[in-house]
Amino acid sequence: MKKVILLILLSIFATIFCSYFSENPLIDALYFSGENLVKGYFWTPITSLFIHADLMHLVGNIIFLYIFGGSLEREVGSAKTMLAFFLGGALSFILSLYFYDYDVRMVGASAAIFTLASIVMLIKPLKFSWMFLMPLGLVAILYFIYNLFAAYYLAGNIGIGYWGHIIGFLIGVPLGISWSRGRWKINLLITLALLILYLFAASIIMGTFLKIS
Repeated sequence: MKKVILLILLSIFATIFCSYFSENPLIDALYFSGENLVKGYFWTPITSLFIHADLMHLVGNIIFLYIFGGSLEREVGSAKTMLAFFLGGALSFILSLYFYDYDVRMVGASAAIFTLASIVMLIKPLKFSWMFLMPLGLVAILYFIYNLFAAYYLAGNIGIGYWGHIIGFLIGVPLGISWSRGRWKINLLITLALLILYLFAASIIMGTFLKIS
């Protein structure tokens, strides 16, 4: 957990720092965008991972990073977890340029966390989270499905990088397969079974609620 805690602390520091000095033109060189990349600010796919738009964005990512990052670090170690975080986050920013305007700033660790989530789904889907009150494999697949729908129906909302989240999740798939010790197929089936059970239970609850109302 030590490396994940370090990522969280860096995120808190970077977000506060950039918020406090937001008027300083030098701060712009820390944000990722197609424009900055063309300018030669090649470090921005990394630095932008730690900057968050607001407090809610920061707190949400801290929670998800702590849960998924901590679980992954315990399973595969710090080195692989850091590799997945930085590779997934940086590549997601770069590949997201296809979907967003040239000058749009992209910030936050969300896409990197989606990379971690997809790996956890493929190596430890039954790991139970008391925060979410469900297995982590189910949490990962539900948020992936939500982002698929959101990317299609809310494509105009550039305030949230839905496509980046999707890309981050997909980047994690080959890593999860590689690190699952040959169990990714059964773990994927477990995740899909959990999803079916969840949807079935949700439909029963919803149907009961509608009848009562």
